[in-house]
Amino acid sequence: MKTRSGIPARVRGHLATHAACGVLMACALALPAASAVAGDIRAAVHDRDGKPVADAVVVAVPAGGAAGAAILPGTAEEDQRNKEFVPYVLPIQVGTRVTFPNNDNIRHHVYSFSPAKAFELPLYSGTSASPVLFDKPGVVILGCNIHDWMVGYIYVSESPHFAKTGADGKATLGGLPGGDYSLRVWHPRLEGSEQATARQLAVPATGAADVAATIGLTPDFRARRAPTPGRGGY
Repeated sequence: MKTRSGIPARVRGHLATHAACGVLMACALALPAASAVAGDIRAAVHDRDGKPVADAVVVAVPAGGAAGAAILPGTAEEDQRNKEFVPYVLPIQVGTRVTFPNNDNIRHHVYSFSPAKAFELPLYSGTSASPVLFDKPGVVILGCNIHDWMVGYIYVSESPHFAKTGADGKATLGGLPGGDYSLRVWHPRLEGSEQATARQLAVPATGAADVAATIGLTPDFRARRAPTPGRGGY
């Protein structure tokens, strides 16, 4: 006896099994997309006069102090151009290796005495022999033994969630798992401690959390370039 659809019961059983497998596979493929949802932090940093602060590093650490999702550190570059460190502030994650290419037509001698990373790259031009591993969190102040005004900063974050503000004082930290975070701000001229800027912030699983931070800045005591342009020099 034939079924109403004209398909034997045995064949219909096989078709049903294949259909169920197809549904399960589709659900499995959909799971990563569902678990990949993440939120953002949109930060705006100003000084006490209401002016936007550039080169401020905004860091978010998950509640409890954990480093958060496992994000492998990569590589970064701290250039030397026109007798300056470029960028002036370079934020990186712990475990990042940084190269120090010299794109000037003179040699530089890069060094740091900072507790987070003390190192020295003797006089060289072009690209140094090997990158430098930054394996401790903290602020690393860069200098050049030949040019006293050359100062740069590498901010080594224990968290993979960080960003640097632009000229408009704004920075976006993207792709954070939803939850509670401790947010803090650092700047080379920050008045007071970085920890004093910390605040608690809830990040949604999707969408963005907006936060405004006001920080005090100390005067800029960077050494003036010497000699003056057009009068020769080193």
